[in-house]
Amino acid sequence: MNSITYRITGLMFLMVLFTVVSLITLAEWQMTDLFHNYLLGSSDRMTDGFSGHQPMHGQLLGASELIYLSSVHRALIWVGLAILVFGLGVSFALARSITVPLRKLNQAAAQIAEGHFGQKVLVESKDEVGQLANAFNHMTEVLAVNNRLRRQLLVDVAHELKTPLTVIQGNLEGMIDGVVARDSGQLHSLLDETKQLNRMIKDLRELSLAEAGQLSLEKEPADLCQLLTRAVNMLKPLAEEKDIAIQVIAPQPVMADIDIQRLNQVVYNLLTNAIRYTPPGGEITVELRETAEAGSCWRQIAIQDTGQGIPAEHLPHIFNHFYRVNAARDRRSGGSGIGLAIVKRLVELHGGKIMVESQLGKGSIFYVYLPR
Repeated sequence: MNSITYRITGLMFLMVLFTVVSLITLAEWQMTDLFHNYLLGSSDRMTDGFSGHQPMHGQLLGASELIYLSSVHRALIWVGLAILVFGLGVSFALARSITVPLRKLNQAAAQIAEGHFGQKVLVESKDEVGQLANAFNHMTEVLAVNNRLRRQLLVDVAHELKTPLTVIQGNLEGMIDGVVARDSGQLHSLLDETKQLNRMIKDLRELSLAEAGQLSLEKEPADLCQLLTRAVNMLKPLAEEKDIAIQVIAPQPVMADIDIQRLNQVVYNLLTNAIRYTPPGGEITVELRETAEAGSCWRQIAIQDTGQGIPAEHLPHIFNHFYRVNAARDRRSGGSGIGLAIVKRLVELHGGKIMVESQLGKGSIFYVYLPR
């Protein structure tokens, strides 16, 4: 009896039962009373009948009248029973229309609790139950994606750590066996590998702290135009090596409360990616402007390149851990794959947001929004 189906059915049935019994009782009382008064044929006696002074039925009602009243009473009872049966069926159907989807949701939730992600339920209505089913299906999709990304993250971390460690181990073993020369060039190569490994571990630590909300910012008033100009000047030699033109378009000054080191890390990462994926002869533009969106004022940093662009199916995932548009890229040609994830977290810690637009063969634009 703890089922909602039985509770709703019982409640509806009691309401119908009370209504039918009340109607039958009132109808029989009124019908008998009015029919008896009709037989009296007197207005005075009719008044007495309504006031509750009832004459004896045996003196006024003959056999035919009693048979008529009895048949009407039976008809009312049968009609009442029919209404009760119909009401019971409708109540049960209504209760099942609510409880069956809930039962399916419960079964799917139990499967998810056992680790079987990706469970979905059929949405058969647009009411509150249907909205709940839609929300549940969306939740299962997100859980399935997060579970897959978590597993992929473990695999990628193991791979990214294994590569430099294998190089270091192989070279050290070769030096011990006398196969690899112990010169300064080889030692510098090993040093570069350890620096790369340390840098990636540092990035992973920063990313985990940012996602846990434990990465503190040291904000102070700073000129965004000056910060962008400094970052561009620092990377301009790298761009000139590939014959890439790079410029800054920004009013002066544009002040904001920021963590200079963290935001410089954001800009540096985005510019490095733009240079990496822009072919020789291309252009990179860094533009700073103020904009209003969704009733809020923002300082917008737009970094636009004329590179190869990003396929539309990859755009929703490029800020995920270790995600690469080209899975064949290694950490030297395509980075470690966590740079954009760190960028997103750092921007969000500033109370901002980051968006991207891209077209294949035409380039990409990364928008960084910082609260005014």
